[in-house]
Amino acid sequence: MKDLALFETERLVLSGWRLDQLEDLVALHGTPNVARYLSASGEPWPREKAETALRGWIDLFETRQLGKLRLTRKSDGAFIGRAGFGIYGPTGEPEIGYALFEEHHGQGFAKEAAAGLRDWFFRETSGTHFIGFADTRNAPSLAVLRKIGMVPTHVEVEPGGLSCQFHILRRSSIG
Repeated sequence: MKDLALFETERLVLSGWRLDQLEDLVALHGTPNVARYLSASGEPWPREKAETALRGWIDLFETRQLGKLRLTRKSDGAFIGRAGFGIYGPTGEPEIGYALFEEHHGQGFAKEAAAGLRDWFFRETSGTHFIGFADTRNAPSLAVLRKIGMVPTHVEVEPGGLSCQFHILRRSSIG
């Protein structure tokens, strides 16, 4: 695929990844304040884990145009984080997720990316719903899920060991 851009929002470009962008993901998930809500240990990702994730996201993007996408700011092309859809292993459902560098928190980028992903998902796929979840301690991330219209369903420990509040958004809920 030559053009990895999937879509744009008002301030962001969401695109697939290339392997030569691994250092960006290592920097993002290697940041303690970003990594703290990604696993039960909260440990920053080592390079090997980031590379495994990146290869999986590249494959998912190439095969299904899903995967956690690269977020760049339109105004200057700066890499600010990632957002997109994974596949939740236990159920096989599309799962929305996002992570931004701390200096970009509180600026509405996560909500903008998530709302764009929501609209893209229901416009471009035949999926009936997607899920989202966040660590129960991560109030800002949980707020983003609610702001894009997701409905809380239950709390459970996800496979990575985090106690998470799960949400769902069904196509039939979109006006």
